[in-house]
Amino acid sequence: MELRQLEYFVAVAEEGGFGVAAERIGIVQSAVSQQVRRLERELGVRLFDRTTRRVQLSGAGERLLPEARAVLAALHRTRQVAADVRAGVDGVLRLGTVHGPGDRIYRVLSELAAVAPRVQVRPRRLALSDRLSAVRSGELDAALIRALSDAPGLELLPVWTDPLYVALPAGHPLAQRPALDLADLADLPLRLAPREDNPPFHDLITSACRTAGIAPPLGPPFTTFQETLTDIGVGDPSWTVFYEVAGLPEIPRVTVRRLTSPTMTTYLAVPPGPPVPAVRHLLEGLIRVT
Repeated sequence: MELRQLEYFVAVAEEGGFGVAAERIGIVQSAVSQQVRRLERELGVRLFDRTTRRVQLSGAGERLLPEARAVLAALHRTRQVAADVRAGVDGVLRLGTVHGPGDRIYRVLSELAAVAPRVQVRPRRLALSDRLSAVRSGELDAALIRALSDAPGLELLPVWTDPLYVALPAGHPLAQRPALDLADLADLPLRLAPREDNPPFHDLITSACRTAGIAPPLGPPFTTFQETLTDIGVGDPSWTVFYEVAGLPEIPRVTVRRLTSPTMTTYLAVPPGPPVPAVRHLLEGLIRVT
């Protein structure tokens, strides 16, 4: 069965004749008659009662007409949705996400909803390597990535920059300063998570230390964020560095100070080439929010 056969069937039924239907469609009458007969043979029923004076729906044709119209209406809807997806006003955006900071992600998604309310966002929280692999394979349309500035086979578009913060004992002399340079911390033991836990962030900090000309002594092992900050408040003097996710922590006997440099950039990882419309709308939302 071909869709054009259903179109011709509906046209003949609505116009009441093959000649008028042919004029409406813009083809010769013989082609309309031929395709309707092929449809009748395939369905095994007679769709029209034909006489020399008139053509009218048979009982079978009367029953099948609404079904044919439903198929054609579904085809029209499918074509319209496809056009809307191409234009970026409809569709599904599969997005790899990261935590915060604050409500930034929610504000970006609100901006996207304002310009493309029918685009459905499917956020996915994956490990960094899995996020990158999913964008490369097409499983994700885009993914937010922190600190990583190079990803083979992908384009990394900078979308926002966040400050970094230092946590150190509240009683340490450096805690009295409103902000700190890395050089200020050269002699204080640094607690930094192993590189395998977060390679881009680890490389960002170690590279910044080298650039600043310092090599802080290694502090006690970094466990969890909460445990490490708590231990900084009660143990031997040490410091750690972090980025904001859900507000700055308040831990007894611990002071948090902004680090003057480096800062941390978040990127949107996308396949090479012009972004698809939904991703373009997302980028516009990111620009407005940041």
